Amino acid sequence: MNTAWMETADLAAGRGALGAGLVVAGVVVVALLIGMFVLGSRRVRKSEVHRPGPEEQPRMPEGGPVRETRERREPDEVPRSDERLLPHELNGHGTTGSRTSASQERPRWDENSSGAFGSGGPGGR
Repeated sequence: MNTAWMETADLAAGRGALGAGLVVAGVVVVALLIGMFVLGSRRVRKSEVHRPGPEEQPRMPEGGPVRETRERREPDEVPRSDERLLPHELNGHGTTGSRTSASQERPRWDENSSGAFGSGGPGGR
């Protein structure tokens, strides 16, 4: 009976050693994964374009800040044709074909209209 107890103790010790070995292997795998992540992120940081320093920042023009010009433009009419028009056949691209409008007043919504699409109302017309 004494030998059976010893065999059971040896078997339990073997299972404990196997369990401890699996835990150690798991810790090693996790440490390797963390190490590879750290090395990979360092490599990515080195390959990125560097951030500009204060001396490389854009400077304000000598004449001061540039202001935008707001003006209303007259629409350019699309020519009527029975055939399909290609983009290069249309008049001026962008603002080259349109003229400054005589009235520079901005269009406003009607007082009785919400101006929202899908509002359920009859609209401004």
